Amino acid sequence: MSNEKQVDTGRRGLLVATGAAGGVVGLATAGALVSTFQPSERAKAAGAPVEVDISTLNPGEMKTVEWRGKPVWIIKRTPEMVASLKKTDGKVADADSKRNPEEFTPEYARNEWRSRKPDILIAVGICTHLGCSPSSKFTPGPQPSLPDDWEGGFLCPCHGSTFDMAGRVFKNKPAPDNLQVPRHMYLSDTKLVIGKDEKGEA
Repeated sequence: MSNEKQVDTGRRGLLVATGAAGGVVGLATAGALVSTFQPSERAKAAGAPVEVDISTLNPGEMKTVEWRGKPVWIIKRTPEMVASLKKTDGKVADADSKRNPEEFTPEYARNEWRSRKPDILIAVGICTHLGCSPSSKFTPGPQPSLPDDWEGGFLCPCHGSTFDMAGRVFKNKPAPDNLQVPRHMYLSDTKLVIGKDEKGEA
């Protein structure tokens, strides 16, 4: 093989190697660029809005997602759960969510259901007493640590605070406020955003 052919072959090999390396670098750069469009873990922890699909949530079920490092409950209430709120109106400490509304209850949730839609409750699953996480106690009736006329709701095991199916705290309990309803809005009947509403991000 002549020197000229050897040089030509060497050049071709160099071009192929350079092209391949450039392609890898290009893909890595594109990947990094795409990842910048997605909220980072730090951004999520700082409070970036969270989009949630609730299409598979059935009546009586609860789904938990994380927002700002806190558990956020999404409960699809049954007609019976919604009806129970009338029965607990006189038993809860803040039926109309008037205590610290700016912190705990957005304007559109200052109603008996504490929600935009009667059947969907969205609440931060942290007790307003000392920050424990209450347990779901949806089944009505007498149960340990609960009254005989229990209509369903939540029980904080730490100090016994109880909340109804709208996250309203019962009277004479350690928790000073109802459970927080985070700012949220619906993108469709089956998709919602937590941490953001029509006024912007929380």
